[in-house]
Amino acid sequence: MTDLTQAQVRERIEKSLASRHRKEKLFRGLGIGSIAFGVLAVLILFTDIISKGSGAFVQTAIQLEVHYDEQVLGIDKVDDESLTWANFTGVIRQSLRERFPTVTGRSDKRELYSLVSSGAPFTLRDRLAANPELLGKSEKVWLSVDDDVDTFVKSLKDSKEGFRGRTSDQKAGWIEQLLDSGELKKRFNTIFFTNGDSREPEQAGIRAALMGSLFTLLVTLALSFPIGVAAAIYLEEYAPKNRWTDLIEVNINNLAAVPSIVFGLLGLAIFINFFELPRSAPLVGGLVLTLMTLPTIIISSRAALKAVPPSIREAAMGMGASRMQVVFHHVLPLAMPGMLTGAIIGMAQALGETAPLLMIGMVAFIVDVPAGVTDPATVLPVQIFLWADSPERAFVERTSAAIMVLLSVLIVMNTSAVLLRKKLERRW
Repeated sequence: MTDLTQAQVRERIEKSLASRHRKEKLFRGLGIGSIAFGVLAVLILFTDIISKGSGAFVQTAIQLEVHYDEQVLGIDKVDDESLTWANFTGVIRQSLRERFPTVTGRSDKRELYSLVSSGAPFTLRDRLAANPELLGKSEKVWLSVDDDVDTFVKSLKDSKEGFRGRTSDQKAGWIEQLLDSGELKKRFNTIFFTNGDSREPEQAGIRAALMGSLFTLLVTLALSFPIGVAAAIYLEEYAPKNRWTDLIEVNINNLAAVPSIVFGLLGLAIFINFFELPRSAPLVGGLVLTLMTLPTIIISSRAALKAVPPSIREAAMGMGASRMQVVFHHVLPLAMPGMLTGAIIGMAQALGETAPLLMIGMVAFIVDVPAGVTDPATVLPVQIFLWADSPERAFVERTSAAIMVLLSVLIVMNTSAVLLRKKLERRW
């Protein structure tokens, strides 16, 4: 009876163990499946963005024999006033006619002129301003082509026909002639990094948005870090433990979870409608993002202060240090790495925000690069939002390229936070 009972018990235990092992394997498999799904989703996202955006880092250019004819330009000397009114468009058209002398009809000429970007005259103007001796002479220069031509040339690598869009058969023939003669080729797109926004995709760049993001983050960091650290020190080291401080702590934690667009509405009401600060300015954007980032910095700073062992404070007090000396000479230096890590993560979060900045008017069309915190500006996420809404096909790759730049900056900031924490971290 006893042997039978023991056998039954052993059988039940074996069945139970087998069931537990199956559940453990199932749970482990679900975990691995979840990680694999997440990695696959990230790979698909990055593959899609890189495949669409990598083309924006190159730009098709056409080589033309340009003659700086005084009669065509309408000037007899090179100075700022003459260059302002000079007819560089006529010079480019003359070069195109000389390159394709068989084109005579009015509509054909208009089609021919559309090979070159509308921003090409500014390139010639800058070149003549830098080299006044070129007036009356000829030279070969590389000029940007129109976005339709650029899209057609880039799509030729995928298919022999290429993406026609608004490109006619006649225009495609001219492009193939230029490609065969080496007068049309792809070069690194410096315009993408040196220009501001433009209605013409081939002239659009991210420099104005990058400078706007930089000024906005500087204002945010200059305000949110000292205020957040001071609030954390007071709440952690000085504030009495009562109902009011508990209420403040609960509200700080709740503010960290408030949707960012609410801060945008608050900034619109306070900074623009009440204080009448300029719209679409990095100063207002920085103030709004300061409100949004403060809870994150306060919470991370308090966690860093709590991580400092009480024995440090007791030892300093035992040596006769005042409360302020204990905090600023001993506790704060030890907690600073954790505070900086929280600040960097908060800045990275602020850099990627779009909704609150849309509410304060930073969605404007900005061509000029801002020179200060009160100049009209936009930021990189808003620039991406604007380009994504543009109908031209060439803006698709520029949108993805701008996303790649934004993700690169975010990855650098987060990596810096991790490295800083590992380097300065102290284990107690």
